[in-house]
Amino acid sequence: MKIAVLGGGNGSFAAAGDLALSGHDVRLWRRDADQVAAHRAAGSRILVKDHGGRHDVKLALVTTDMAEAIGGTELILCPAPAFAQPDIAHLLAPHLRDGQVVFLPPATFGSMIFALAMRDAGNGSKVSFAETGTLPWLTRKHGPFEVAITIRAKRLPVGVFPVHRAPHALEVIGRAFPNVIESCGDALSGALMNAGPIIHPPLIVMNAGPIEHFERWDIHKEGTQASIRRVTDALDAERIAVREALGYAAPHFPLANHYAREGEIWMYGRGSHDRLTDSGDWRERIVLTEHRYMREDLRLGLSFLVSVAELAGVATPLARAFLAVGGAICGEDPGYGRRTLATLGLADLDRTALQKLLREGF
Repeated sequence: MKIAVLGGGNGSFAAAGDLALSGHDVRLWRRDADQVAAHRAAGSRILVKDHGGRHDVKLALVTTDMAEAIGGTELILCPAPAFAQPDIAHLLAPHLRDGQVVFLPPATFGSMIFALAMRDAGNGSKVSFAETGTLPWLTRKHGPFEVAITIRAKRLPVGVFPVHRAPHALEVIGRAFPNVIESCGDALSGALMNAGPIIHPPLIVMNAGPIEHFERWDIHKEGTQASIRRVTDALDAERIAVREALGYAAPHFPLANHYAREGEIWMYGRGSHDRLTDSGDWRERIVLTEHRYMREDLRLGLSFLVSVAELAGVATPLARAFLAVGGAICGEDPGYGRRTLATLGLADLDRTALQKLLREGF
Protein backbone atom coordinates (compact mmCIF):
# COMPACT_ATOMS: atom_id res chain seq x y z
CA MET A 1 0.00 0.00 0.00
CA LYS A 2 1.15 3.55 -0.72
CA ILE A 3 1.31 5.52 2.53
CA ALA A 4 2.31 9.10 3.31
CA VAL A 5 3.67 9.98 6.76
CA LEU A 6 3.65 13.62 7.82
CA GLY A 7 6.09 15.03 10.38
CA GLY A 8 9.60 14.54 11.69
CA GLY A 9 9.19 13.57 15.34
CA ASN A 10 9.31 10.29 17.25
CA GLY A 11 5.94 9.05 16.07
CA SER A 12 6.43 10.04 12.44
CA PHE A 13 9.80 8.28 12.20
CA ALA A 14 8.42 5.19 13.92
CA ALA A 15 5.51 5.19 11.46
CA ALA A 16 7.67 5.66 8.38
CA GLY A 17 10.28 3.12 9.45
CA ASP A 18 7.90 0.45 10.72
CA LEU A 19 5.49 0.68 7.79
CA ALA A 20 8.39 0.48 5.33
CA LEU A 21 9.70 -2.50 7.30
CA SER A 22 6.29 -4.14 6.75
CA GLY A 23 6.71 -3.76 2.99
CA HIS A 24 4.63 -0.66 2.30
CA ASP A 25 5.59 2.12 -0.13
CA VAL A 26 6.22 4.99 2.32
CA ARG A 27 6.71 8.66 1.58
CA LEU A 28 7.83 10.97 4.40
CA TRP A 29 6.91 14.67 4.35
CA ARG A 30 8.67 17.25 6.52
CA ARG A 31 8.63 21.04 6.52
CA ASP A 32 12.33 21.40 7.36
CA ALA A 33 14.13 21.60 4.00
CA ASP A 34 17.58 21.20 5.57
CA GLN A 35 16.54 18.02 7.37
CA VAL A 36 14.96 16.65 4.20
CA ALA A 37 18.14 17.37 2.22
CA ALA A 38 20.25 15.65 4.89
CA HIS A 39 17.92 12.64 4.94
CA ARG A 40 18.07 12.31 1.17
CA ALA A 41 21.86 12.57 1.28
CA ALA A 42 21.82 9.69 3.79
CA GLY A 43 19.91 7.55 1.28
CA SER A 44 16.35 8.25 2.51
CA ARG A 45 16.83 5.42 5.01
CA ILE A 46 15.67 4.88 8.58
CA LEU A 47 17.32 2.53 11.05
CA VAL A 48 14.58 0.82 13.08
CA LYS A 49 15.62 -0.83 16.35
CA ASP A 50 13.23 -3.21 18.11
CA HIS A 51 13.24 -6.46 20.08
CA GLY A 52 14.16 -8.27 16.85
CA GLY A 53 17.31 -6.28 16.25
CA ARG A 54 18.31 -3.49 13.87
CA HIS A 55 16.55 -3.02 10.53
CA ASP A 56 17.80 -0.67 7.84
CA VAL A 57 14.83 0.34 5.66
CA LYS A 58 14.58 2.64 2.66
CA LEU A 59 11.70 5.06 2.14
CA ALA A 60 10.20 5.58 -1.31
CA LEU A 61 10.45 9.37 -0.91
CA VAL A 62 11.48 12.08 1.53
CA THR A 63 10.16 15.49 0.54
CA THR A 64 8.97 18.96 1.55
CA ASP A 65 6.36 18.89 -1.24
CA MET A 66 2.97 17.92 0.20
CA ALA A 67 1.36 17.19 -3.17
CA GLU A 68 4.26 14.91 -4.10
CA ALA A 69 4.11 13.17 -0.72
CA ILE A 70 0.42 12.27 -0.75
CA GLY A 71 -0.22 11.87 -4.47
CA GLY A 72 -1.63 8.42 -5.20
CA THR A 73 -1.56 7.30 -1.56
CA GLU A 74 -4.43 5.50 0.15
CA LEU A 75 -3.43 6.30 3.71
CA ILE A 76 -2.02 9.54 5.13
CA LEU A 77 -0.66 9.17 8.64
CA CYS A 78 -0.01 12.26 10.77
CA PRO A 79 1.34 11.53 14.27
CA ALA A 80 2.42 15.18 14.75
CA PRO A 81 1.57 16.98 18.02
CA ALA A 82 -1.89 18.50 18.29
CA PHE A 83 -0.45 22.02 18.32
CA ALA A 84 1.08 21.38 14.87
CA GLN A 85 -2.17 20.15 13.34
CA PRO A 86 -3.67 23.45 12.11
CA ASP A 87 -0.62 24.34 9.97
CA ILE A 88 -0.28 20.82 8.55
CA ALA A 89 -4.02 20.60 7.86
CA HIS A 90 -3.87 23.89 5.95
CA LEU A 91 -1.03 22.60 3.77
CA LEU A 92 -2.67 19.21 3.21
CA ALA A 93 -6.26 20.29 2.53
CA PRO A 94 -6.04 21.35 -1.15
CA HIS A 95 -4.32 18.13 -2.20
CA LEU A 96 -6.67 15.50 -0.76
CA ARG A 97 -8.57 13.29 -3.20
CA ASP A 98 -11.52 10.87 -3.16
CA GLY A 99 -11.00 7.72 -1.13
CA GLN A 100 -7.98 8.86 0.86
CA VAL A 101 -7.91 8.28 4.61
CA VAL A 102 -6.19 10.68 7.00
CA PHE A 103 -5.25 8.88 10.23
CA LEU A 104 -4.24 10.87 13.31
CA PRO A 105 -2.84 8.79 16.18
CA PRO A 106 -3.82 10.36 18.58
CA ALA A 107 -5.42 13.72 17.81
CA THR A 108 -7.47 15.56 20.48
CA PHE A 109 -10.30 15.85 17.90
CA GLY A 110 -7.75 16.84 15.28
CA SER A 111 -9.85 14.96 12.74
CA MET A 112 -12.24 17.92 12.88
CA ILE A 113 -9.39 20.39 12.33
CA PHE A 114 -8.30 18.54 9.18
CA ALA A 115 -11.89 18.21 7.95
CA LEU A 116 -12.56 21.91 8.57
CA ALA A 117 -9.38 22.87 6.72
CA MET A 118 -10.47 20.81 3.73
CA ARG A 119 -13.91 22.41 3.76
CA ASP A 120 -12.42 25.90 4.04
CA ALA A 121 -10.10 25.13 1.11
CA GLY A 122 -13.15 24.41 -1.03
CA ASN A 123 -12.08 20.80 -1.57
CA GLY A 124 -15.17 18.63 -1.95
CA SER A 125 -13.38 15.29 -2.24
CA LYS A 126 -14.75 12.32 -0.30
CA VAL A 127 -12.07 11.87 2.34
CA SER A 128 -12.21 10.10 5.71
CA PHE A 129 -10.54 11.39 8.87
CA ALA A 130 -9.81 9.05 11.75
CA GLU A 131 -8.16 9.18 15.17
CA THR A 132 -7.23 6.80 17.94
CA GLY A 133 -6.26 6.82 21.59
CA THR A 134 -2.46 6.61 21.43
CA LEU A 135 0.50 6.30 19.13
CA PRO A 136 0.73 2.81 17.60
CA TRP A 137 4.26 2.64 19.04
CA LEU A 138 6.06 3.39 22.27
CA THR A 139 9.04 4.97 20.61
CA ARG A 140 11.92 7.43 20.75
CA LYS A 141 14.34 8.67 18.11
CA HIS A 142 17.97 7.75 18.84
CA GLY A 143 19.45 9.85 16.06
CA PRO A 144 18.48 11.99 13.06
CA PHE A 145 17.39 8.93 11.05
CA GLU A 146 17.26 6.25 13.74
CA VAL A 147 14.27 5.23 15.85
CA ALA A 148 13.79 2.71 18.66
CA ILE A 149 10.43 0.96 18.99
CA THR A 150 9.88 -0.49 22.46
CA ILE A 151 6.32 -1.72 21.93
CA ARG A 152 3.82 -1.91 19.08
CA ALA A 153 0.16 -1.39 19.95
CA LYS A 154 -2.06 -4.45 20.35
CA ARG A 155 -5.46 -2.69 20.30
CA LEU A 156 -6.27 0.69 18.74
CA PRO A 157 -9.82 2.02 19.15
CA VAL A 158 -10.48 4.21 16.09
CA GLY A 159 -13.22 6.78 15.49
CA VAL A 160 -13.99 8.14 12.01
CA PHE A 161 -15.33 11.42 10.60
CA PRO A 162 -17.80 11.29 9.01
CA VAL A 163 -18.78 8.02 10.60
CA HIS A 164 -20.77 6.84 7.56
CA ARG A 165 -17.39 6.36 5.85
CA ALA A 166 -16.04 4.22 8.69
CA PRO A 167 -16.13 0.86 6.87
CA HIS A 168 -13.80 2.12 4.13
CA ALA A 169 -11.54 4.02 6.55
CA LEU A 170 -11.15 1.10 8.94
CA GLU A 171 -10.40 -1.28 6.08
CA VAL A 172 -7.62 0.97 4.77
CA ILE A 173 -6.11 1.62 8.22
CA GLY A 174 -6.44 -2.08 9.03
CA ARG A 175 -4.19 -3.03 6.13
CA ALA A 176 -1.43 -0.89 7.67
CA PHE A 177 -2.14 -2.22 11.19
CA PRO A 178 -3.50 -5.77 10.74
CA ASN A 179 -5.45 -7.27 13.64
CA VAL A 180 -4.99 -4.11 15.73
CA ILE A 181 -7.78 -1.72 14.72
CA GLU A 182 -11.11 -1.68 16.61
CA SER A 183 -14.02 0.58 15.67
CA CYS A 184 -15.20 2.87 18.46
CA GLY A 185 -17.71 4.83 16.38
CA ASP A 186 -17.38 8.48 15.45
CA ALA A 187 -14.40 10.82 15.70
CA LEU A 188 -15.48 12.33 19.01
CA SER A 189 -15.51 8.86 20.53
CA GLY A 190 -12.00 8.38 19.14
CA ALA A 191 -10.91 11.70 20.63
CA LEU A 192 -12.27 10.69 24.03
CA MET A 193 -10.06 7.59 23.93
CA ASN A 194 -6.93 9.77 23.96
CA ALA A 195 -4.74 8.55 26.82
CA GLY A 196 -2.25 11.43 26.68
CA PRO A 197 -4.38 14.05 28.50
CA ILE A 198 -5.03 11.51 31.26
CA ILE A 199 -1.59 10.02 31.91
CA HIS A 200 0.68 13.00 31.24
CA PRO A 201 -0.76 16.06 33.07
CA PRO A 202 -0.63 14.41 36.53
CA LEU A 203 2.88 13.13 35.83
CA ILE A 204 4.30 16.44 34.64
CA VAL A 205 2.50 18.65 37.20
CA MET A 206 2.92 16.42 40.26
CA ASN A 207 6.59 15.84 39.38
CA ALA A 208 7.34 19.51 38.67
CA GLY A 209 9.86 19.77 41.53
CA PRO A 210 12.02 16.76 40.58
CA ILE A 211 11.76 17.68 36.90
CA GLU A 212 13.27 21.11 37.58
CA HIS A 213 15.81 19.75 40.06
CA PHE A 214 17.29 16.80 38.18
CA GLU A 215 19.07 17.00 34.85
CA ARG A 216 17.11 13.94 33.69
CA TRP A 217 13.96 12.44 35.16
CA ASP A 218 11.82 9.46 34.19
CA ILE A 219 8.27 10.47 35.04
CA HIS A 220 7.07 6.98 34.10
CA LYS A 221 9.41 5.28 36.60
CA GLU A 222 10.37 7.27 39.70
CA GLY A 223 7.60 9.73 38.85
CA THR A 224 4.81 7.14 38.83
CA GLN A 225 4.05 6.57 42.51
CA ALA A 226 0.88 5.23 44.13
CA SER A 227 -0.43 8.69 45.00
CA ILE A 228 -0.07 9.86 41.41
CA ARG A 229 -1.68 6.69 40.10
CA ARG A 230 -4.73 7.34 42.29
CA VAL A 231 -5.03 10.83 40.82
CA THR A 232 -4.64 9.46 37.29
CA ASP A 233 -7.44 6.96 37.88
CA ALA A 234 -9.69 9.73 39.21
CA LEU A 235 -8.95 11.92 36.19
CA ASP A 236 -9.66 8.97 33.90
CA ALA A 237 -12.99 8.48 35.65
CA GLU A 238 -13.93 12.00 34.48
CA ARG A 239 -13.10 11.05 30.89
CA ILE A 240 -15.13 7.85 31.09
CA ALA A 241 -18.07 9.71 32.67
CA VAL A 242 -18.08 12.08 29.67
CA ARG A 243 -18.07 9.13 27.26
CA GLU A 244 -20.96 7.47 29.08
CA ALA A 245 -22.98 10.70 29.26
CA LEU A 246 -22.66 11.08 25.49
CA GLY A 247 -23.90 7.53 24.95
CA TYR A 248 -20.60 5.89 23.95
CA ALA A 249 -20.47 2.24 24.95
CA ALA A 250 -17.67 0.24 26.53
CA PRO A 251 -14.89 -0.66 26.16
CA HIS A 252 -13.62 2.71 27.37
CA PHE A 253 -10.00 1.53 27.64
CA PRO A 254 -9.43 2.68 31.25
CA LEU A 255 -5.83 3.73 31.78
CA ALA A 256 -5.59 1.48 34.86
CA ASN A 257 -5.36 -1.46 32.46
CA HIS A 258 -2.08 -0.05 31.12
CA TYR A 259 -0.49 -0.78 34.50
CA ALA A 260 -2.38 -3.98 35.36
CA ARG A 261 -0.88 -7.46 35.04
CA GLU A 262 -4.29 -9.09 34.55
CA GLY A 263 -7.76 -8.18 33.33
CA GLU A 264 -8.67 -6.49 30.06
CA ILE A 265 -5.77 -5.87 27.69
CA TRP A 266 -5.03 -2.18 27.13
CA MET A 267 -3.84 -0.54 23.90
CA TYR A 268 -0.19 -1.60 24.30
CA GLY A 269 -0.93 -5.01 25.78
CA ARG A 270 0.39 -6.66 28.94
CA GLY A 271 3.55 -5.47 30.68
CA SER A 272 3.86 -2.34 28.53
CA HIS A 273 4.57 -0.01 31.44
CA ASP A 274 7.44 -2.18 32.69
CA ARG A 275 8.95 -2.45 29.21
CA LEU A 276 8.67 1.31 28.79
CA THR A 277 10.56 2.06 32.01
CA ASP A 278 13.10 -0.73 31.43
CA SER A 279 14.05 0.80 28.07
CA GLY A 280 15.49 3.93 29.71
CA ASP A 281 14.33 6.00 26.74
CA TRP A 282 12.00 8.12 28.85
CA ARG A 283 14.73 9.23 31.26
CA GLU A 284 15.05 12.63 29.70
CA ARG A 285 15.51 16.31 30.21
CA ILE A 286 12.10 17.95 30.49
CA VAL A 287 11.56 21.69 30.17
CA LEU A 288 8.21 22.14 31.87
CA THR A 289 7.00 25.07 29.80
CA GLU A 290 8.02 23.56 26.46
CA HIS A 291 7.43 19.82 26.73
CA ARG A 292 4.73 18.15 24.64
CA TYR A 293 3.07 16.78 27.78
CA MET A 294 2.38 20.37 28.89
CA ARG A 295 1.81 22.07 25.52
CA GLU A 296 -0.30 19.32 23.99
CA ASP A 297 -1.76 16.95 26.57
CA LEU A 298 -2.49 19.43 29.35
CA ARG A 299 -3.14 22.68 27.52
CA LEU A 300 -5.04 21.25 24.54
CA GLY A 301 -6.14 17.81 25.67
CA LEU A 302 -7.64 18.78 29.01
CA SER A 303 -9.24 21.97 27.69
CA PHE A 304 -10.95 19.85 25.05
CA LEU A 305 -12.11 17.31 27.65
CA VAL A 306 -13.55 20.11 29.83
CA SER A 307 -15.32 21.63 26.83
CA VAL A 308 -16.98 18.36 25.82
CA ALA A 309 -17.83 17.66 29.46
CA GLU A 310 -19.74 20.94 29.60
CA LEU A 311 -21.82 19.84 26.60
CA ALA A 312 -22.43 16.47 28.27
CA GLY A 313 -23.28 18.01 31.65
CA VAL A 314 -20.42 16.23 33.46
CA ALA A 315 -18.29 17.80 36.18
CA THR A 316 -14.52 17.67 35.63
CA PRO A 317 -12.90 19.19 38.73
CA LEU A 318 -9.55 17.45 38.31
CA ALA A 319 -9.21 18.36 34.64
CA ARG A 320 -9.96 21.99 35.50
CA ALA A 321 -7.50 21.91 38.40
CA PHE A 322 -4.65 20.62 36.23
CA LEU A 323 -5.40 23.29 33.63
CA ALA A 324 -5.17 25.95 36.33
CA VAL A 325 -1.99 24.59 37.94
CA GLY A 326 -0.37 23.96 34.56
CA GLY A 327 -1.13 27.52 33.55
CA ALA A 328 0.43 28.81 36.78
CA ILE A 329 3.56 26.68 36.25
CA CYS A 330 3.95 28.13 32.75
CA GLY A 331 3.16 31.66 33.93
CA GLU A 332 0.23 32.03 31.57
CA ASP A 333 -3.54 32.14 31.44
CA PRO A 334 -4.68 28.49 31.64
CA GLY A 335 -6.96 29.17 28.67
CA TYR A 336 -4.07 30.21 26.43
CA GLY A 337 -3.89 28.20 23.24
CA ARG A 338 -6.64 25.87 24.36
CA ARG A 339 -8.78 23.61 22.18
CA THR A 340 -12.53 23.66 22.75
CA LEU A 341 -15.71 23.11 20.80
CA ALA A 342 -15.94 26.90 20.60
CA THR A 343 -12.44 27.39 19.16
CA LEU A 344 -13.27 24.69 16.60
CA GLY A 345 -16.33 26.70 15.55
CA LEU A 346 -18.80 24.15 16.94
CA ALA A 347 -20.13 26.10 19.93
CA ASP A 348 -23.54 26.68 18.35
CA LEU A 349 -24.25 22.96 17.97
CA ASP A 350 -26.31 21.14 20.57
CA ARG A 351 -25.77 17.42 21.13
CA THR A 352 -28.23 16.40 18.41
CA ALA A 353 -26.70 18.71 15.81
CA LEU A 354 -23.16 17.65 16.74
CA GLN A 355 -24.08 13.98 16.44
CA LYS A 356 -25.59 14.65 13.00
CA LEU A 357 -22.38 16.42 11.90
CA LEU A 358 -20.26 13.52 13.19
CA ARG A 359 -22.43 11.07 11.32
CA GLU A 360 -22.93 12.86 7.99
CA GLY A 361 -20.09 15.37 7.69
CA PHE A 362 -20.42 18.87 6.29
